[in-house]
Amino acid sequence: MASNTTSPVLSTRALNRATLDRQLLLRPAPLGAEQAVHHLVGLQAQNTKPPYYALAARLDGFRPEELSGLMESRAVARIVSLRSTVHTHTARDAVVLRRLVQAGAIDRELRMFRKGLDGVDLDRLTALATAYVEERPRTPKDLRAHLLEVWPDADPLALTIAARCLLLMVQVTPRGLWRKSGQVALTTVRAWFGEGGAVDAAVDDSTVDETVLRYLGAFGPASVQDMQTWCGLTRLRTAFERLRPRLLVFRDEHGTELFDLPDAPRPDEDTPAPPALPARVRQPPPLPRRPHPRRARRTPGPHLDRQPVPPRLPPRRVPRRAVAPRRGQAAHDADHRALRAGHPGPARGPHRRGRADAAAHGARGRPVRDRPRGRGVVTGAAAGHGSAPARLAASTASSRVCAPSFRIAERR
Repeated sequence: MASNTTSPVLSTRALNRATLDRQLLLRPAPLGAEQAVHHLVGLQAQNTKPPYYALAARLDGFRPEELSGLMESRAVARIVSLRSTVHTHTARDAVVLRRLVQAGAIDRELRMFRKGLDGVDLDRLTALATAYVEERPRTPKDLRAHLLEVWPDADPLALTIAARCLLLMVQVTPRGLWRKSGQVALTTVRAWFGEGGAVDAAVDDSTVDETVLRYLGAFGPASVQDMQTWCGLTRLRTAFERLRPRLLVFRDEHGTELFDLPDAPRPDEDTPAPPALPARVRQPPPLPRRPHPRRARRTPGPHLDRQPVPPRLPPRRVPRRAVAPRRGQAAHDADHRALRAGHPGPARGPHRRGRADAAAHGARGRPVRDRPRGRGVVTGAAAGHGSAPARLAASTASSRVCAPSFRIAERR
């Protein structure tokens, strides 16, 4: 491992400019949509629109129909891959990266649901699910129902998760197309992309090394932990050590070792950067704060914890509704009428206190008081202490009388 004293230090601002440049965010890039998806090693696609926003912010003259056309021609596809989340990848990356991360987040997710798969033969599940979704694309609901016919005692969600983890399945179109809609429908990569080519690509040490180099080209300079956070894998130190003779080594301001490609762009830290995306391509807040684990590289420190402020809505007023009579409602209403008339009313049993004592001290000898909750005063049985007459007496002493119980009187 290189010594800290011999590795140049890159400031946070310099790392910010490098990351923006690798992510094609310093200036519009003259690339096609397929080239950009390949360069960025996939685009986050938990929702259907973010890939379009991401490319519109990066590419010169991008048209949404270009990415839609690639999806219809099956040159790119939506698949569960990095960090066990949906991404848009090129056909080869969809297969290779999915197989690469299979032993990481995807297998960990399967182990989380293993308890709901007692008695389920995973090999048989794989065979049944493969034959079912290759017949024609199936929705998760259809797939779940098909598997429940074989294992009716298994957890339905666990069966669906197991099929998603064990099979290499893509989300077929029209899901993800621009200005078109469609529910999630799944089929295998072999049925979608055809035999040969990307489907038969093998995954070995050379595949891991190639992925490390591509990651550095899109997100570098980066540490081992950065890449592990990005893809959901662990123990990638071995691959970085294999590639160390081919890489440059830096340090950040905290002393963390960073790796980078020798010929990758590292702009000067004073390079101007666009202040924000144009309003026409600004996308909604992404679900996870990814892809780069070190957000400080692309967001100034004072703004790291800022969250989008939702529009302020007028306070909601709950309309009064008629309440069906409950058991004992007639006696409750009689107590209420008696209290409003100024006398305690007759007791309904020898175990009950006199109404005057109950009104003054409650059922357990404690003074009765209203409990303010939110914008209103909770009265009646919702106050949670004292007998019913005592609680009614408390509500009578408040600003207004509410009957029956469980009503909320708004503060004036």
